[in-house]
Amino acid sequence: MANTHIIIGLTNPKSPTNVGGVMRAAGCYSAQEVRYTGMRYQYAAAHYTQYDTDTQGARENIPLMAVTDLLEGLADDVKIICVDLVVGAQALPDFEHPAKAIYIFGPEDGTISQAVIDKADAVVYVPTEGCMNLAASVNVLLYDRMAKANKQGSDELIKRSRDTNNRVKVKSTTNFAK
Repeated sequence: MANTHIIIGLTNPKSPTNVGGVMRAAGCYSAQEVRYTGMRYQYAAAHYTQYDTDTQGARENIPLMAVTDLLEGLADDVKIICVDLVVGAQALPDFEHPAKAIYIFGPEDGTISQAVIDKADAVVYVPTEGCMNLAASVNVLLYDRMAKANKQGSDELIKRSRDTNNRVKVKSTTNFAK
């Protein structure tokens, strides 16, 4: 998708592990910004001593910004897309992503407010049995966006993306089912 802009909006997240996973996803799928509301993440992050899940250092290139309103300051051409298990939402496999969007996700233990849902250009959900973890939901959404944009994979992409300890390769594809 040419001329794209991706913003991830997190509604009052509570887990530094999830926010780190969201930052890693933002880096993997070329989001430009991550915003969050509420104080729970900041409080938890200040007391969090476990392993950082943003292992690729996305925070160095992608802003992670605390805001009071996820929608404030958006350009007029940015579409508001809420992602949550909301009655009446469109299934993600059937959704066509806009070029410029803010994807708003609910908190780990709640949902997006009705006021934000009412302002959305679209509301989508990931069809699952049960609800997914916040970071997993962001990964699935961003992967869906990339896959539908027909971004082609290649060995060069694999080489740029893989871990430094990964140097294996497929010797023959003749055994793969077609």
